[in-house]
Amino acid sequence: MIATLSALMVAALVAPAVMWRLGPKGFYLISLAPLAALGWVIAHWPKAGHPVTETVDWVPRLGMNLDFRMDTLAAVLSVLILGIGALVLVYCANYFDAMRPRVAVFGGEMLAFAASMFGLVISDNTLVLYVFWEITTILSFLLVGFYGVRASSRRAATQALLVTTLGGLAMLAGIIMLGTKTGSYDLSDWLAAKPTGTYVDIAIAAILVGALSKSAIVPLHFWLPGAMAAPTPVSAYLHAAAMVKAGVYLVARLAPGFATLPVWQVLVVGLGALTMLVGGWRSLRELDLKLVLAYGTVSQLGFLMILVGFGDANVALAGLAMLCAHALFKAALFMVVGIIDHSTGTRDLRKLARLGQKMPVLAGISAIAAASMAGLPFTLGFVGKETAFGTVWASGAMVTWQARVTDVVLLVGAIITMAYTTRFLWGAFGRKVREAPSLAVQRAHRPHPMFLAPPAILAAAGVVGGFVSGWLGSIFEPYADTLPTWGHAIEHLGMWHGFGLPVVFSAIVIVAGVLAFLSVRALRDHLFVRPPVISANDAYDAVLRTVDSLSLRITRTTQRGSLPITQGVILATAVVAPMAALFTGARSAIHPTGFDAPTQAVVSLVMLAAALGVAVLRNRLAAVIAIGLNGYGCVYLFARHGAPDLALTQALVETLTLVIFVLVLRKLPAESPWRRPTGLTNVVRIVIAAAVGSSVVVMGLFAAAARSSKPLHEIIPDLAYRIGHGSNSVNVLLVDIRAWDTLGEVSVLIVAATGVASMVFRNRRFGAAPRVADVAADGDGLPQDRTTWLRGSDLRDPRHRSLVLEATTRLVFPTMMVLSVFLFYAGHNSPGGGFAGGLVMGLALVLRYLAGGRYELGEALPIEAGTILGTGLAISGGTAVTSLFLGAPALSSAVIEITLPLLGQIHLVTAMFFDLGIYLIVVGLVLDILRSLGARLDVEDEAVSR
Repeated sequence: MIATLSALMVAALVAPAVMWRLGPKGFYLISLAPLAALGWVIAHWPKAGHPVTETVDWVPRLGMNLDFRMDTLAAVLSVLILGIGALVLVYCANYFDAMRPRVAVFGGEMLAFAASMFGLVISDNTLVLYVFWEITTILSFLLVGFYGVRASSRRAATQALLVTTLGGLAMLAGIIMLGTKTGSYDLSDWLAAKPTGTYVDIAIAAILVGALSKSAIVPLHFWLPGAMAAPTPVSAYLHAAAMVKAGVYLVARLAPGFATLPVWQVLVVGLGALTMLVGGWRSLRELDLKLVLAYGTVSQLGFLMILVGFGDANVALAGLAMLCAHALFKAALFMVVGIIDHSTGTRDLRKLARLGQKMPVLAGISAIAAASMAGLPFTLGFVGKETAFGTVWASGAMVTWQARVTDVVLLVGAIITMAYTTRFLWGAFGRKVREAPSLAVQRAHRPHPMFLAPPAILAAAGVVGGFVSGWLGSIFEPYADTLPTWGHAIEHLGMWHGFGLPVVFSAIVIVAGVLAFLSVRALRDHLFVRPPVISANDAYDAVLRTVDSLSLRITRTTQRGSLPITQGVILATAVVAPMAALFTGARSAIHPTGFDAPTQAVVSLVMLAAALGVAVLRNRLAAVIAIGLNGYGCVYLFARHGAPDLALTQALVETLTLVIFVLVLRKLPAESPWRRPTGLTNVVRIVIAAAVGSSVVVMGLFAAAARSSKPLHEIIPDLAYRIGHGSNSVNVLLVDIRAWDTLGEVSVLIVAATGVASMVFRNRRFGAAPRVADVAADGDGLPQDRTTWLRGSDLRDPRHRSLVLEATTRLVFPTMMVLSVFLFYAGHNSPGGGFAGGLVMGLALVLRYLAGGRYELGEALPIEAGTILGTGLAISGGTAVTSLFLGAPALSSAVIEITLPLLGQIHLVTAMFFDLGIYLIVVGLVLDILRSLGARLDVEDEAVSR
């Protein structure tokens, strides 16, 4: 399973290049990826009671192992996801007429969506399932927003993203709650434990919010009709066979363990019934064929929710049959609408007359698929609907009257389904009392046979499924066996079970559905004159307006344009909230100790004096230097307490920070403007400052006193050597034990560097720093035949040159380079590492820039900063992926022993590659800062001086 999932992901990455090379016909080639995955699923079909399982340890302590489990339910969903996905890609080859960059990316997004849905249904670990769940949400946003230049597409994509993301967050909360309660995050463990209680009810309700939002259940259904702004292949796949089935799948997965909960019955069965009626009725008022199908999909999703969430084995069997039937007929009908739109240029049923005469093959395909949607005989839809009518009526999963009422709701919903199905066929292909085809139909061109093939295959599968329903039932029954039968034998699927209640209901559906269509058609001008009284879309807009208004009000209250006030509010909150929690709860007695040596007291007094100096100095440079004294004081304290690695890093960071401050201060006046604060202002500032400092000390003392187990500093050295294969605990923490934190932090650094450069450059980013050769090529009077310490300094204003600094830089720079490399290589067992080595390299570049200017920076490192940053991030991130491919936890270390001539035996730890990425990121970050705050500002200053 993992190999298949990985292959699909790789195919998604490669797909845009394939599409760009082959054009729209490339869809045929990339469709082979889900088709091959489908072949793997069929070849490894799980046996009853023996699911296919695979596990990879990822983050065991957080319960995030890659646990994959394919049983009958997962296999059935996988067939729909992969099979229909392949047909939709074939359909795309004729849907898109020309190749554009967005279409090439579209192919990769569709494959990525198929991979994500496949990963979702085979995930046993709910945290991993949630990751795939949110990936489908993001990809849905990209696919629905395909026509990004259209406001309707942007609104639809944003609406779908907000609704499903908020539902997903609620689901995540429920997952964490239930995982904490059961001690496991695996679905199989939850179903085995079947926990109960109010806490579990709340957790299940939160999970169901996510499932219901994903499957467009009332009141969270409105995003699905809006998503019809997407290209038709997206609707045929995401909104018929894939994304909207995610919520149905999750309900079906959890039903064996939680269907008897009252909160479950209200949310799943109650809202499902309401959705079936509301969606069906709305479909009768729409004039766009795609919206008719969209609201019909909402109605059918409510139907499916009732069946798979009912909690009865026989009803669940009907649910799986309807699940497959719905995916087949709805995908086919969406494709038909796409062909109509592609051929005629419209989806408005008022502009389509006698299309059936011009395109009889398309009309035939539509009729077959629509027959399954209406539940007419000889189709899989008929089998599922008949089974649902009979099993719900006789089920013991609910009180008798509740089951009967539910069955009557299904009957009314089926009547409405028959009505909007008839309306769809009449609207798309009917004559509409016209002597000749409408103008749009007259101009229509006949679709290519390969354009018709995918919907034809799906429609035919719906009929074949009806005739082999007995065989399909035997495939579905292992899942049904996981639910109770409530005293009844398993109701095997079949086309015919004799005369009974289902046959009567079906006859009522056909007659009443046709009559309902005729009545709505005759009374349309009276029924649908006004917009709906209650509109979920209007409610969504009202909520957004309220949130916007509230956020503006809060912003006006808290962000008043005064930096001191804003900082004061933040700092006061940071003091009051933790201290209130500390002194209102239990706490341990503290035992503070004094200084260990007189030098500590001296250094502390110097730091205190420097801190006071920052508050009173008006000269900005002096204040920066005073801040630096505090940093260097920390360097001494770290070294005094036996932390040379921390001391080294602090010293390097403090020096680099000082340089950055100086670069920024060049654009500011030397002294800050003096405005005498009022007495009250001074008092408030002093109180806040004293409170912040005191609270930090107090929290630190109480945190140290609250320790009840063995201190980490006693465990980490041994752990670092045993797991990370290094003696430098700090470096091993960064590159192994807490490598995920490091990877996240360096990603933030890259974003910060990009933000700084974007603000400085404004219009466009410059590449690498300029070189002397660039000026020589322009012939701008470069001095010739002249010996110099630094080439770039020849292009500087003589007033800004220092011969001593240039000579010193020429001598010191190579030494700093060697020191940088040494710290990088030695850091795993001695003070240093990629971060410290990168900082030394960065300081060497700072020295070259200060001595020789921006041209010297280009001579020192003629590579664009973005290239270095990207390479470093790729190397660091690549080590995580490589670990997984080698069967080890992500970002774990291994030792490689090699023997080389002259050098002898080499002890190589794989964490060094991760550290190399950190080294490059730090160097790239410094280079980007020098390029933006240094070289770029130099250009502006020279322009002003001219």
